[in-house]
Amino acid sequence: MARSGPGPLIAVTGPRRGALALRFLVALALRLAGGRPLHLDPERNARPEPLDGVVITGGHDIEPVLYAAAPQVKGRYDKARDAFESFIIDEALEQGLPLLGICRGAQLLNVRMGGSLFQELRSRRARTSNRRTLLPLKTLLVEPGTRLHGLFGTERARINSLHSQGIDTLGEGLRISGRDLDGIVQAVEAPEPSFLMGVQWHPELLLFSARQRRLFRALVAAARRQRD
Repeated sequence: MARSGPGPLIAVTGPRRGALALRFLVALALRLAGGRPLHLDPERNARPEPLDGVVITGGHDIEPVLYAAAPQVKGRYDKARDAFESFIIDEALEQGLPLLGICRGAQLLNVRMGGSLFQELRSRRARTSNRRTLLPLKTLLVEPGTRLHGLFGTERARINSLHSQGIDTLGEGLRISGRDLDGIVQAVEAPEPSFLMGVQWHPELLLFSARQRRLFRALVAAARRQRD
């Protein structure tokens, strides 16, 4: 039986402190798409009702122990957030909830599905800049026939870049749906009909782009189907 309410309830996860601007913009994107965002973190995790979908937001690096690797670089880790968001992702996968992982969220999704990460990308870039940028100055190459291709309607798009780590071994059940000009993975997804997607860029910072807003609209639409 469908639950009453103005829209599907979608968790927006983050750290105990900080990242307020990013979470605000994710929440804005969800509201514009007809969803009801619910901010959750390791300390504030009460849910007034069952979730219909999840967004795992960006942030600090993921501790290598989670994918059975020794540290290769000095990273900034948040053990409490790693544990909390790992639980949320595992729960979403078990329940078949629609999920969008953004930057760190895409990486943690890949790890929870058995994949691994490159702990640094600087040495793997030749055609793209190592400069972090909020602006869409980098090129995304979209794989034809993927959900991402269907949403974007193009094989090339412009994205931003704020990450220093990236996906190495692909998680079980995922496929690559986008790379940059150096072949570094920029987007992963599970085959349809489920909505399970991770993107390395920050679409919430690019809401002026109709293509980027489609990611949130597709998540909310999948969450609405899940609820009903």
